[in-house]
Amino acid sequence: MKMRAEVLEVLPHDPKAFTQGLELDGDKLYEGTGLEGQSSVRTVDPRTARVERKVDLPSPMFGEGVTVAGSTIWQLTWKDGVAIQRDKQTLAEVGRVQYSGEGWGLCHDGQRLVMSDGTDKLTFRDPTSFAQVGEVLVRSAGQPVTQLNELECTPGGVYANVWQTDTVVRIDPASGAVTATVDLAGLLSQEDRAGADVLNGIAAVRGTDEFLVTGKLWPKMFRVKFVTVS
Repeated sequence: MKMRAEVLEVLPHDPKAFTQGLELDGDKLYEGTGLEGQSSVRTVDPRTARVERKVDLPSPMFGEGVTVAGSTIWQLTWKDGVAIQRDKQTLAEVGRVQYSGEGWGLCHDGQRLVMSDGTDKLTFRDPTSFAQVGEVLVRSAGQPVTQLNELECTPGGVYANVWQTDTVVRIDPASGAVTATVDLAGLLSQEDRAGADVLNGIAAVRGTDEFLVTGKLWPKMFRVKFVTVS
């Protein structure tokens, strides 16, 4: 199924945030940012982009995806092989778990964490221990879909940004099949694209069919819904 984004609202976004993880929990937006020496996790007011709380990662750690699991936030690192467990309220670090390979995107489907590593694989992990409990390979018409980046778990499937594209794919986590491809090209104006990096960041607005989407160093965030292209 081919889909596109219908923009419902344009919101501000910190143009210095190298967005690697984005998730709404109630009225709080949790955002993880990357780059060595600039990586952080923060809570943000999604309407104003005001940073309410921010904790930096020690350099040279490179932050990646974040997700909320109960009273915990998990934050991935790119090549450090470490998942950081944090207190959801304070963002303070409470533990670390090592994993092999790279960390890219992360979401929580209510039972398991779902993690991407830039390949065509999604790894399932226990939300308490971070232990691996399964994996699935992602395929579209039988072909591998690689560069899976920031993730969002929804009841309808796992949405994944495809790195260095304006595409988001919806994945059936049971089979790994891509069930929809969403074209998000053209969200930023030519003027806003100056200094902006790639699309990365998708957060479901719970109880609706809407999402917040943004990108690395983007000055804007968009509240959208995905509509079928006829």
